[in-house]
Amino acid sequence: MLKSRETVTADALQLTAEERADLAEILIASIEPPLPLQPEWEAEIARRIADIDSGRSQAIPSEQVFAEVRALIEKHTGK
Repeated sequence: MLKSRETVTADALQLTAEERADLAEILIASIEPPLPLQPEWEAEIARRIADIDSGRSQAIPSEQVFAEVRALIEKHTGK
């Protein structure tokens, strides 16, 4: 038996944020397959992954990045 959209949504909301993001990517790709990247972007992505894997670069959590951006905006706008 197929689950209703509401049931699937409720189940999906029980997943972690990372799992929901992965699911969202899968669902979007099923509707509209991604366009191929230019070779230069493929090379840049591979370089960045290698830098993270080797420890030359370190990922920054998005929450930290967004908090820093909000702080900069507030500093410059006074809000």
